Amino acid sequence: MHPITEDDIANYLVNTPDFFERHAQLLATVQLSSPHGGRAVGLQERQAQMLREKIKALEHRIMDMVRHGNENVIIADRLQRWARNLFLTPDAVDLPAQILDELRSQFMVPQVAIKVWSVANDYAQEHFAVDVTDDAKAFASSLTSPYCGVNAGFEAVNWLPDGHLAMSMALIPLRAGAINSPAPAFGMLVLASPDPSRFESGMGTDFLERIAELASAALSRLR
Repeated sequence: MHPITEDDIANYLVNTPDFFERHAQLLATVQLSSPHGGRAVGLQERQAQMLREKIKALEHRIMDMVRHGNENVIIADRLQRWARNLFLTPDAVDLPAQILDELRSQFMVPQVAIKVWSVANDYAQEHFAVDVTDDAKAFASSLTSPYCGVNAGFEAVNWLPDGHLAMSMALIPLRAGAINSPAPAFGMLVLASPDPSRFESGMGTDFLERIAELASAALSRLR
């Protein structure tokens, strides 16, 4: 006969819920070590401590959820204002500069740059449409989501006013339709910060993708 193990006892208690009803006096005699100071406490007091700890952990989670929800509302409002101002830009040639100005003011991005290619002849010599190599165009087309991470010597760094200060970057392809569509990119948006943690690898890119799709739709007037 095998000796009774702790697992056997635990399974018996789980499957015999009326055990402590028949032996209620045992609950008063059970003593457990408190996590606060190591003193012995009764079972009921230990259960109360565990419940308080669970409630406290849940309160922290709720507070985090509320904080993240408020932050998302603020970002969504800024995105809406940014898109509205793009719609109100009368001249297509002004759209690239408008996009950059709004990103700086609405989202407090220290450095921004944009290049657009395959534009109509009327815009082919504008500063936003020149000095882009085939390698940069191919790289933009290879992106199906925003690149976020360190400055790894991308050509697009040279589009920034002070590229040497860019410690973290977001490179956002611009293409017709969804950002992950198979269509080749016709432009790229660059966001940069001296803060290495501003655009981290693995960060959520939902809002950056919305920015890409809205900017791409607005810039379609240049093509």
